[in-house]
Amino acid sequence: MAALRVYICGMRSALSLLAVVGLLACAGTSHTMLGPGAPAPDVVGVGANGTAVRLSERRGHPAVVYFYPKDQTPGCTREACAFRDAFDRYVAARITVFGVSRDDLASHAAFQKEYQLPFPLVADVDGRVQAAYGVPGRMGMAARVTFLIDPTGKIAHVWSDVDPGVHADQVLAQIERLGY
Repeated sequence: MAALRVYICGMRSALSLLAVVGLLACAGTSHTMLGPGAPAPDVVGVGANGTAVRLSERRGHPAVVYFYPKDQTPGCTREACAFRDAFDRYVAARITVFGVSRDDLASHAAFQKEYQLPFPLVADVDGRVQAAYGVPGRMGMAARVTFLIDPTGKIAHVWSDVDPGVHADQVLAQIERLGY
């Protein structure tokens, strides 16, 4: 009988431990992704020239905040280069593009230099920006999600699960439809 009590107590402890581990595993993943009409959290990126650029300083003009998993990976490079190749059209429309990943500043600087990326990249090493936008993540990387921010600083449109090669043109088409 005593052995049964020890076994039951041990099972309760194990179940409690599993419950705590489960809660910790889910921590940070229960954020709801922001949608249209929500205020866009501020981001600070570093441009190719090394200067800081803030989303909040762009009020009065639309902006694009795109999250991507990792510098120097095939899909992320394709997406960044698509924004780079369309960048003149973004500049003509007075739209700032911010790329956000969990990579650090050194990684971003190398990525910008190698691919001549003319827009600021945000080093979200601790995942605070990702969490503020509610972007899901996996294995310490953000999902591929893009937010179009209107001139008042609110989210106008959200894309998730995008095709990196054509996405920059899709965003420009939506900007044109919205008349920005």
